[in-house]
Amino acid sequence: MNWYLQNGKDSDVVFSSRIRYARNLKNYKFNIKNKKEAMELENEIKSRLPSIGYGLKFFKVQDMDELTRLSLLEKNIISAECAIDKNKIGSLLINEEENISIMINEEDHLRIQVFSSGFDLENTFNLAKEIDEKFDENFNIAKSQKYGYLTACPTNVGTGLRVSVMVHLPALAKTGNLRKMFDVIGKFGVNIRGIHGEQSKSQGYIYQISNKQTIGLSEETIMKNLKVIIEKVIDNEREARKILAKNQVELEDEVYRSFGILKFCKKISGEEMAKLLSDVKLGTDLGIIKETDDTKVLKLYLYSKSGNLQKYVGQKLETYDRDIKRAEIIKQIIKGE
Repeated sequence: MNWYLQNGKDSDVVFSSRIRYARNLKNYKFNIKNKKEAMELENEIKSRLPSIGYGLKFFKVQDMDELTRLSLLEKNIISAECAIDKNKIGSLLINEEENISIMINEEDHLRIQVFSSGFDLENTFNLAKEIDEKFDENFNIAKSQKYGYLTACPTNVGTGLRVSVMVHLPALAKTGNLRKMFDVIGKFGVNIRGIHGEQSKSQGYIYQISNKQTIGLSEETIMKNLKVIIEKVIDNEREARKILAKNQVELEDEVYRSFGILKFCKKISGEEMAKLLSDVKLGTDLGIIKETDDTKVLKLYLYSKSGNLQKYVGQKLETYDRDIKRAEIIKQIIKGE
């Protein structure tokens, strides 16, 4: 089973953990726009792929159909820039489990990403570091003795390391404490973004929290700092859930109303689904809703999204038909079909 359909540590609050390295090859221009230069870089990487290992397979973005690119974006495996790729020069290395994804010719020559379910920074980091060292051994990576790893964007110079955790914070939002907590942790050098990172909006109280600083700190310090912050976020969300639970009838009524709409609707948009599913996940995690479990909730999140829904049914659908099909799939998942 793919990592995004599994539950991990602290999965009542944390959806996933991601480690990302930004790397560039020394003998190529940064932020390549020219197709010939992009292909030269691509061919060099492909020629040494057996030395990297991990079962990585190569795909050109321009050879992927629109739904495949959209489905990968919805899983947060590729960036919006890679999914759109107007210049059609990007490519992707990805393994069977989809927990390793390396974007080629996005903003940097290489964006090495490793994912895991739940709050698991240590194991995710260890695997990402291992892969990064393989690239360092096999390629001439651009780095400076003074600044560290060199990147297309100055905000990634240094370690080139971005540690990200995807969290679900409905209780903090419902108790009115979300903005206050964000104001506090924002002072400790973190970015708080929507579900697809920079410039994206939150959907269903899901946020991505990541380190802001990549230079002047060691990888170990970046990891330690973010871990402490996420642990505090988890504690605050769980305390907020206890506050909500004090008014049991109101809480049960709210989550079951959302569940009832999902279970009996005949059509539903992705935006409405995200709001209702947040309540259903909260109700499931608190043991209020008995008709669902962790696996069903993760499937609902995945297959309610436009690209993965259409991949699931095997055809491209217009918006109206998609909303009808979404309602059908919800019923199937809840029934365990």
